[in-house]
Amino acid sequence: MHRLIPLAAAALALAACGEHDGNSTSISFSGNSSGGAVSGGIDSSGNLKINANGFKADLKLPKFSVDANNFEMNGVHLYPGSTISSINVNGGQDEDKDPGKVRVAFTSPANAATVRDWLKERLGKAGFALSADGAGLTGKTDDGKPFALKLSDQGANKSSGTIDMGG
Repeated sequence: MHRLIPLAAAALALAACGEHDGNSTSISFSGNSSGGAVSGGIDSSGNLKINANGFKADLKLPKFSVDANNFEMNGVHLYPGSTISSINVNGGQDEDKDPGKVRVAFTSPANAATVRDWLKERLGKAGFALSADGAGLTGKTDDGKPFALKLSDQGANKSSGTIDMGG
C-alpha cells in the first residue's frame, strides 16, 4: 500500500495545479500491495474517494481541469491547447513483475496527424522509441516500457486520444 500513497498524493497535487474552465478532469488509481487493495480517485464533479485497508475517505473538492501545461512525459507536454479528460493509474503489487499502467485521455485543437507528428518528434528527442501506427504511435518509453498513442479526428481541427504507458 505504501507505494500507492504517492499516487493519491499525485492526484491531489494535480487537482491543486489544475484550473476549472468549464471542463473537468477525472483521476483514478488502483492497485494491490502486501497490505491489500487500494483504490480511489476524483470524479469530474470533484468528489474524492479513497479506499485503502480500513481507511475510507469521501470528500468534495472544487472541480478542476488538467491541460497540456500540467502534464508531461520526460519533459514533453501534450500538444499545445490540449485538455485532459481523465487520468487512470493502475499500480501493480510487485514493481518488478507488474509495474502498473497509466492511461491518459485527452482532446487536442488539431487533427490527429498533426498531434501524432508533433508528439513523435518531441518524444523521440526525449528517448522514446516510437513508430507511426495508423493515426497513432506505438513503441517504448525511454526506460523500455510499452507506449501506445491512439488518436482519432473529431472534426476539422480537433482530435481525441489516449496514451497508455507501462503494463
